[in-house]
Amino acid sequence: MTEASLEVCILAAGMGTRMRSPVPKVLQLLAGKPLLAHLIETVEKLQPARIHIIVGPEGSAARERLANTDVNWVTQHERRGTGHAVQQAIPHVDSQSRLLILVGDAPLISLGTLQALVAERAPLTLLSVQMDDPGGYGRIVRGESDLVKAIVEHVDATEDQLRINEINTGVMIAEAARLAEWLPQLSADNVQKELLLTDIVGIANRENAAVRAVVTDDAVEVTGVNSLNQLAELERELQHRYASALLAQGVHIIDPSRFSLRGELSCGSGVRIDVNSIFEGEVALGDGVQVGSNCYIRDAVIEANSIIRPNSVLEECHVGVENQVGPFARLRPGTVLGSSVTIGNFVEVKNSTVGTGSKASHLTYLGDAVLGSNVNVGAGTITCNYDGVDKHETRIEDNVFVGSNAAIVAPVTIGEGSTIAAGSTITKDVARGVLALGRSRQTSIDNWKRQE
Repeated sequence: MTEASLEVCILAAGMGTRMRSPVPKVLQLLAGKPLLAHLIETVEKLQPARIHIIVGPEGSAARERLANTDVNWVTQHERRGTGHAVQQAIPHVDSQSRLLILVGDAPLISLGTLQALVAERAPLTLLSVQMDDPGGYGRIVRGESDLVKAIVEHVDATEDQLRINEINTGVMIAEAARLAEWLPQLSADNVQKELLLTDIVGIANRENAAVRAVVTDDAVEVTGVNSLNQLAELERELQHRYASALLAQGVHIIDPSRFSLRGELSCGSGVRIDVNSIFEGEVALGDGVQVGSNCYIRDAVIEANSIIRPNSVLEECHVGVENQVGPFARLRPGTVLGSSVTIGNFVEVKNSTVGTGSKASHLTYLGDAVLGSNVNVGAGTITCNYDGVDKHETRIEDNVFVGSNAAIVAPVTIGEGSTIAAGSTITKDVARGVLALGRSRQTSIDNWKRQE
């Protein structure tokens, strides 16, 4: 007999009114990614035959935000409860499959927990969690052979049932054919006047179908987000987990409570990260890298023994070995620094290559430039790369010394070993080994009277 395929249904039609935000709840960002994206990334690792996402009639925002994901979008035109939401998915599901049902506002469910749930072969299996304080939640009531007999809401529970600390999470997996039979039997005869998915537990029991439960003791992975306060709490918990994993690998995070990762961070040995630094996208830190406080680093590679000083911003760049960057430096997209490069305070580099041993230590802009090795760029120097219409390239060859407050107007090449006098405006190519001056002669006017 062929094993049934797995399909996934994510309930994501909630309005999220308690968020008091124009952004749909499932698109709120957690560690830099929408809540729904976290779930999709996890379930994709199960390699399901299909992922169905239930959205409300205004679900275009989710479709646009996650347009690159391979999912089947299903619209719930009327919000009539969780059971009604799954009813909308059933026509799209292979009747021979098993359907894993997840809630879109609980993004941190782990792959291991889902695998344990999928491994159960009962007609219906729930995911439950043990809570020290289960107040307000529906209790899992078990019967013979540890099967689930009912989910009893807190307000309906007896004294004995109130002592149960195993609660329902809303996550379940069921045989699609059975679901197709059970869902039409749901009734809206309840306080909410909705078709509630949890009621299929009672229906399954009436039909003598075994209902099992897989228990997790990690409440965080099934925590739902219904307010910005809860979102902030989950953000901090997730960041703590990220930091703990890095600390275990030997990354010295000075204060885990002031660390933010919004993507993927790989680190070599001896890495040190100071407070309030943010890592976004894909970032790689080589052996011995030090990152100072209040830095923002996105989609960057920083090679061994480089030091990123406080308050620096690095985006889509490559920093070679033994560089010093900052404080208050900005490396913009397309920046490539060789080895032993110094980019100092209030220096901005964009779409430029800086060769080995070169320095721009203060108050400089290098845009669309190629610098050779051992170039010294004085304070206040800028490459004038934009003529109002097009960008142009500046080439500065090896061992050039650029004096302070120079303006180098591209396109232009500064020859190897030449010197640019301070205060010069360079508009033409400079030959090798010469001193280039591009400034007017200083004059003084005697007996000049300032106007009063």
